[in-house]
Amino acid sequence: MRAEGRRAQVVLGITLAALVSGCAASPLRSPPGTSTTVILLRHADRDESTELNAKGRERAQALVAAVSGMGITAIYSPDVARNLDTVRPLAAYLGVEISTTPRISVLAAKDIAKEILSKHAGGVVVYVGNVTGNLYAVYHQLGGTGTAPEEYGDLTILTVPDQGPVKVERRRFGP
Repeated sequence: MRAEGRRAQVVLGITLAALVSGCAASPLRSPPGTSTTVILLRHADRDESTELNAKGRERAQALVAAVSGMGITAIYSPDVARNLDTVRPLAAYLGVEISTTPRISVLAAKDIAKEILSKHAGGVVVYVGNVTGNLYAVYHQLGGTGTAPEEYGDLTILTVPDQGPVKVERRRFGP
């Protein structure tokens, strides 16, 4: 039953992302003369509760080693405890404040993506989301194709240029 519920959430997320991204004629671009990198990930592991479990806390610590040398200039997270707890160790290590977005940000995905590209043009931004929609929606608004990072420990690095195709690189981190 849990697997069926999870599949239903993923299908709903993909459907909402497709609807949101279908509203845009083309993916968003970094401002002229810049290329912006956006590192997308799902929040770390959790149990039935909304809190990170021991593996999730370990993965949140592993995120620091996985991306701290990439020149991160900003961190974005929905205002959800498990998402914030995933990026807090990274934010503390880098001395970067976490910019919070609405809890249900599927419909605000375009605005979030636009803000990331305009405020942090040429920078490196981390966005931690939820597979029930906001992660897929932001991923597709930024020009990602195929599947957004949906498993615990997936990192998808989008290089969003001012022109041309978006470069997508997939990595893993943590236990």
